[in-house]
Amino acid sequence: MKSVNAKAPSLIKLGASLLYELLTLIAIVFVSAGIFLWLFGDSSTGLKRLALQLFLWGVLAAYFIWCWIKSGQTLAMQAWKIRLVTRQNELPDLKLAAMRYLLATLSLAVFGLGFLWAIFDKEHLFLHDRLLKTKLILSLVDVTQHA
Repeated sequence: MKSVNAKAPSLIKLGASLLYELLTLIAIVFVSAGIFLWLFGDSSTGLKRLALQLFLWGVLAAYFIWCWIKSGQTLAMQAWKIRLVTRQNELPDLKLAAMRYLLATLSLAVFGLGFLWAIFDKEHLFLHDRLLKTKLILSLVDVTQHA
């Protein structure tokens, strides 16, 4: 995959994309939780609550990983013309995308510090991108991966 424009998105664009992503995730979680509750009933306590939380985490993992390995873009990233690529400007493979999701989850668990890292990073990389050698780039023209 060749990148037409390998420039990093601005912090404002990253923030806007994250807010838009949040709206998408709320919708996915709402529908997924509804299906889970329809199948298994009240899940407000005990093991059912843990099962619901793990189910939702898995659904979101499937969403992100699928989007990243297929096009390098979630819905929000498409809207803001941002693409996830490796340092070689290729789409991440399944293992790399799964690791990114896991590290991004951990970033959120520690008060979002891994995301706030982008404020101080000269390339505006999130900490998980810095560690995994991935990056978010502006994607002004849709480019497809060639097999």
